Amino acid sequence: MDGRSHRLEARRSLPSAGPPCPLAQSKVLFDMDRRKFIRNSTVGALGVAGAGSLAAPAIAQTTPKVQWRCTSSFPKSLDTIYGGAEDMAKFVREATDGNFDIQVFAAGEIVPGLQAADAVSDGTVQMCHTASYYYVGKDPTYALGATVPFTLNARGLHAWLYYGGGLDLLNEFFNTEGLQYLPGGNTGTQMGGWFRKEINTVQDLDGLKMRIAGLAGQALQKLGVVPQQIAGGDIYPSLEKGVIDAAEWIGPYDDEKLGFYKVAPFYYYPGWWEGSLALCFFSNKAEYDKLPEAYKSLLATASRAVTLEMLSEYDYKNPTALKTLVQSGAQLRPFSQEIMQASFDATQEVYAEINGSNPAFKKIYDSMVAYRNDTYLWQQVAEYTFDTFMMIKQREGALVPQGG
Repeated sequence: MDGRSHRLEARRSLPSAGPPCPLAQSKVLFDMDRRKFIRNSTVGALGVAGAGSLAAPAIAQTTPKVQWRCTSSFPKSLDTIYGGAEDMAKFVREATDGNFDIQVFAAGEIVPGLQAADAVSDGTVQMCHTASYYYVGKDPTYALGATVPFTLNARGLHAWLYYGGGLDLLNEFFNTEGLQYLPGGNTGTQMGGWFRKEINTVQDLDGLKMRIAGLAGQALQKLGVVPQQIAGGDIYPSLEKGVIDAAEWIGPYDDEKLGFYKVAPFYYYPGWWEGSLALCFFSNKAEYDKLPEAYKSLLATASRAVTLEMLSEYDYKNPTALKTLVQSGAQLRPFSQEIMQASFDATQEVYAEINGSNPAFKKIYDSMVAYRNDTYLWQQVAEYTFDTFMMIKQREGALVPQGG
């Protein structure tokens, strides 16, 4: 059994994260009463009406046949991030006995990966799985649905989305773009990327051609970097041919698959531009509005499951992949404090420029950063203290099984 099959089998044994779904309860009751209904019905016996004259049962009306297509921004080879769309389709299909069927297509099968949101807004497909910051060229506000530099880690982002009003604020904007937004996974804090040469000072960034997405490219541009937006499947050949000097992607598990260490050995951290990355599902707003309320609720529930699933999978797979990368020749390097501070300062300039001219961005950004101060206050009290102690124990070699 491969890793994904094993994981999907394990899901079936997990307890429900909440109360039983009303849709599922209705289906059970309908199945139990179906034979009794047929036996007791006098329609056939009296011959006064054909079966076609009966009103459809309520359950049939709430689970109509719906077929959607979902285009991904990612290739199938990146099984964890691409798998978020497959998970969404599976959860929805199983919960509706196949009545709501979402067919997933990898990047390039319908449209190129960076055109996924366009395919949704123009009605080519009903849904896509993407990172909203790919579309900052339309409006920088798109980036806030994915991640923006020096803001929230995964825990903070999820708290803001689900309890801080983030989802509502994002959809207030995305609805004006003809889109409905739902989170679609999270990578956790990312690595800082792969570089052909060591980067020790801010001066080393000057003229550097780097594949980097979202607002981080605008911040780094202030430090002399020449940002490039390149789809995941095209990064390796661009590095190999020298079209770019550096590239960031996600983290060890995916980076190992893509083989970056073979052509750019210096592996920097942290990815300050992505304290976390929320992938997302964009639905065509008009098609979404046609769905029964039960299906809309199911998409929201499946979205939460996908988000937890992806983050957990990356957390489990990244440690092993990091060790393998180092054994294969990758050279880990932290960004210097000089570079971190210069990047932070440049990022604040970018935010000031956008906030001064884009009210939609400012409204969402202000909400996010108001919470940012509180979440890092809390996380440094218990979480940081515990984690720091345990990391010291790990370095001492004390976190090995005892006894037995």
